[in-house]
Amino acid sequence: MSGQDVISFPQFAAKIPQLVSGVTGLIKGLKVGDTTDKTKPVGLGKCLQDCARANPQGTAIAFENREISYREFDEWTNRIAHCLQSAGIRKGDAVAVMIENRPELLAVITGCAKIGAISALVNTSQRGKVLCHSINLVEPKMAIIGEELIEAYQDVESTLSLTADDRYFVADSDGLKHPASAPEGWHNLMQLAGRASDASPATVDTIFPDDPCFYIYTSGTTGMPKAVVFNHGRFMKAYGSFGFAAVRLNSEDRMYVCMPFYHATALAVCWGSVLAGNAGLVIARRFSASRFWQDIRDHRATAFGYVGELCRYLIDQPPSPRDADNQVRVIVGNGLRPTIWKSFKQRFGIPRVMEFYASSEGNIGFTNLLNFDNTVGMCPFPYAIVQYDQENETPVRDRKGRMVRVRKGEAGLLIGEITDKTPFHGYTDAEKTRKSILTDVFEKGDAWFDTGDLMRDIGFKHAQFVDRLGDTFRWKGENVSTTEVERIVDGCDHVSETVAYGVEIPHTNGRAGMASVRLNCDIAAFDFQALLAELRRDLPAYAIPVFLRISDDVEKTGTFKHKKAPLKQAGFDIHQVTDPIYVWLPGADTYVPLTREIHEAILAGHYRF
Repeated sequence: MSGQDVISFPQFAAKIPQLVSGVTGLIKGLKVGDTTDKTKPVGLGKCLQDCARANPQGTAIAFENREISYREFDEWTNRIAHCLQSAGIRKGDAVAVMIENRPELLAVITGCAKIGAISALVNTSQRGKVLCHSINLVEPKMAIIGEELIEAYQDVESTLSLTADDRYFVADSDGLKHPASAPEGWHNLMQLAGRASDASPATVDTIFPDDPCFYIYTSGTTGMPKAVVFNHGRFMKAYGSFGFAAVRLNSEDRMYVCMPFYHATALAVCWGSVLAGNAGLVIARRFSASRFWQDIRDHRATAFGYVGELCRYLIDQPPSPRDADNQVRVIVGNGLRPTIWKSFKQRFGIPRVMEFYASSEGNIGFTNLLNFDNTVGMCPFPYAIVQYDQENETPVRDRKGRMVRVRKGEAGLLIGEITDKTPFHGYTDAEKTRKSILTDVFEKGDAWFDTGDLMRDIGFKHAQFVDRLGDTFRWKGENVSTTEVERIVDGCDHVSETVAYGVEIPHTNGRAGMASVRLNCDIAAFDFQALLAELRRDLPAYAIPVFLRISDDVEKTGTFKHKKAPLKQAGFDIHQVTDPIYVWLPGADTYVPLTREIHEAILAGHYRF
């Protein structure tokens, strides 16, 4: 299939034996993920306990030169749970967790989960105002900070609602065995946990589907980061639907994950799949294209998690005779582009691509169970793809006020019906939750979640991701809120007005940030280096605009909304734009004028953004 094809009956019929062979796992996955019984104890803590009973000596986590068995990891998380209880943390309390990818992060998250505390999983690349907002948003009772991020936390500490007594330190070392000294005035979590009981806390059996497990931050469609409620029931859905129905690992498997665990893809989809199979989780602190396949071989990984950008970086590496020298039999993730899908599978010898579609806040998901190319697969829950008027930014309704489903092959807005089995738990922001619900869609009184995404119906209940709507764009595997970027840029010296949007750069995935900026000084007097330094302090690297368009004014609608469509269409094309354009080139510490030579080099792919 190409990116525009639909699935034919012969194509679908050829996959029926594969569907039949996976029915047992599919049924088990749906049963495990069924959270309609609100009185049944479930959750992350119980999933780990099941693994510790079934595979006590098996590898739970491998990280660099460390391997931790399921029994060791379960007991470690019990110690942390008891330690947090002794510090006064109770069910329903939020705990801000800011630790990079390493075993301590998952131990802390699980320790919280076992007592019903909610881990607020702060994006470790956030700094300044955005970091302060994310922490204060959830009103945490405690902050657990990794040694590697102490400085970032201390930079905003004076503006946080937490007191000095609520700071807990986690060394960047070997967990309980080598807990390094904490800074003065900080509690050393692992030293305290070392003195706690390793018995399972009784609270594990008091965790139910609707109890929150994590707060996962998302850009949403407007404003600063939102904290999405990800409850234990949703974790069970990921554990069941991906673990048993889709990925299907076993105790001999190892999944390599180099994506950040503050995202649901790594935390719920990948780790949930590992736990369901009593398999091993191999953690990399961060992604490295040059080391990736050697890591895979060194750790004997048979699976890995991905986002589209990761795959693009891998295929951009120089070909090697060892490209297919690996034991990988399945990969799971989202965003693998149709332009590289088949070549990626062939070059690296990947038999199964378990592409999926989901969002941290959404109530439905798609999984490529039948291993078709170029599709997010199918969804077992009620959804619809409806006609969408992009000019007026609203779903199309007929004369009766009802929405209209698209035909096979057409693209439209994806919506998920809100039911007992597919609830929408919303955000910590009640107004944002209200705006995400569509009512009277097909009949009076019904309710549907607005995903904000365009999908194409390609037939036989399969869909293909098309694009994102609203005030977000995706870059470096992250959702970027244009409103958040605008707010930060507007706060910089000599900036009067900002309009942020995403633009496509050839040979990259997603959209890079671009901002149309109006200055209150002469452009020759403006300090572009100082601007970039300020943006690097207050925004994650992926959210910083790559291009700046210096404009005298910004076109607006009659209701004073910025007209972004013409800006997006022109992009950074110097043949269409008469305004000066500046670019932040890879490795540079300032913006420089976009010359004809630089423009041609960008289009030719000579810069690696």
